[in-house]
Amino acid sequence: MDLAHIRRLRLAKDAMDRDWAAPLDLDAVAAAAGYSRYHFVRAFKAAYGRTPGQYLSRRRIERAQELLRTANLSVTEICVTVGFSSLGTFSARFKRQTGVTPSEYRAAHAPRGAGHIPGCYALLYSGAFPETKEMKDRNSGEAG
Repeated sequence: MDLAHIRRLRLAKDAMDRDWAAPLDLDAVAAAAGYSRYHFVRAFKAAYGRTPGQYLSRRRIERAQELLRTANLSVTEICVTVGFSSLGTFSARFKRQTGVTPSEYRAAHAPRGAGHIPGCYALLYSGAFPETKEMKDRNSGEAG
């Protein structure tokens, strides 16, 4: 692969890293990288060792691990927050990647006695509550 192809694949990978919680439109990501859908999947796998879907799933599970350790959110809320639409799929992929269920992971890795981040803050940080124009207008006037 030449440098231009690697650069385009890296831009696509960066977009997935940035927008990991959003639904993946594989055609749009492939087009942005200058590939057809099928050529993009093959080129991405050759460069990174997994398909774009596998890569994105891994990133989402990694983010879920962080939320399970730190946030006061249910497993279902975390599932949706990290971009899965099915709790069953999320749980199966989580177990395949980590070897334990999300609940088992939380029980083993959540700090004992320390407070979790309140769920509303975790959701706000993850982008689950996009800021509306009214919020921007209201917040811009508070600084003055």
